[in-house]
Amino acid sequence: MDEGGVSDRGGGEVKRSATVLRHRAWLALLFLAVPVAAAAADPALDARSYAGPAWSPYLVGAGIGGLAWATFYFSDKPIGASSFYASVAGLIGKLVAPRRTESLEYFKENEPKVNWGFLFVVAAILGAAAAAWPVGEQTNRWIPEMWDARFGDSIGLRGAFAFAGGVLMAFGARLAGGCTSGHGISGTLQLNVASWIAVICFFIGGAFVAALLFRT
Repeated sequence: MDEGGVSDRGGGEVKRSATVLRHRAWLALLFLAVPVAAAAADPALDARSYAGPAWSPYLVGAGIGGLAWATFYFSDKPIGASSFYASVAGLIGKLVAPRRTESLEYFKENEPKVNWGFLFVVAAILGAAAAAWPVGEQTNRWIPEMWDARFGDSIGLRGAFAFAGGVLMAFGARLAGGCTSGHGISGTLQLNVASWIAVICFFIGGAFVAALLFRT
């Protein structure tokens, strides 16, 4: 009995040691990648020399980090936005087809309601508007200039692409277990390996689609 207990404890220590080593290896790769990426960047590009009216990226980054810490401390929940869209869909479903909505497995485990995640996204939208208003960054345009130059000023075409992109984004977020805020902020600051892999894939996918749509 004692030998078995010692063996079990020893096996647990080995597993924990292997996990720590794997985490240290990922951390080493991460810290090595940062200076390499900085050295490869165009020295003429400097976030501090942005010509337009904008908040300091360093101030905003520090603010997001502080917000993430406060969110964990006060609510014991990570920052995330993708669940907001599921909540909205569920609330609409309860009005239009309540029986069908209540029968879905996802809504059995996640009751659609106005919760802290819902208010977080609403506050983010209002906060963006409040930040843009004093510096005149509200463009009041239905069609972004880059889209207009490439595809024209059709609101219907823009809306169709935006809707399709939103569906793909929501599907991908549920498939990956998180979105750009869930993985990109909450997951990466916890040094979650899966979140770092997800964020890398976000950037690769975004760069590929942007190059495909707006190639010249």
